Amino acid sequence: MKKVLIGKIVNTHGIKGEIRILSHFPFKEKVFQVGNKLLVDDQEYTIMSYRVHKGFDMVTFDGYSNINDVLIFMKKDVFVLEEDLHLDENEVLDEDLIHYTVLTKEGKRGIIKEIFYASEDNKILRVELDHEVLVPMNSPMILEINKKDKVVLIELIEGM
Repeated sequence: MKKVLIGKIVNTHGIKGEIRILSHFPFKEKVFQVGNKLLVDDQEYTIMSYRVHKGFDMVTFDGYSNINDVLIFMKKDVFVLEEDLHLDENEVLDEDLIHYTVLTKEGKRGIIKEIFYASEDNKILRVELDHEVLVPMNSPMILEINKKDKVVLIELIEGM
């Protein structure tokens, strides 16, 4: 059972046990649903309510309806089990993409060394071919991601 980090509890909100989670996880719609389970300190908690407020993911847990009950969660990391994500065939976690083999249409072979965000919606792959190349994830340069073979097929633009 692989745990996947989805964010960090940064504060409480109000007096009814709501917690504020800072998360940049790309598949929030699969995680933050009423009835889903989240892990904090290897303990499972069921989501009773969810909403977005000022860029934060606001959650209440089953059985925790008072601010004093949720203070124990402050500054803790939040995880989800990978099998609970139910990712589609074309969806890959960032930590899994690292070390994928990269093949170009020109026949070059490389590896993904790092993934970083240029902005919240702009994920960049740092690819080591015979030289370093930065490839935006949401660009037409990425032709295919094969999860089974752990291969990313890209088409380099002229000058790269």
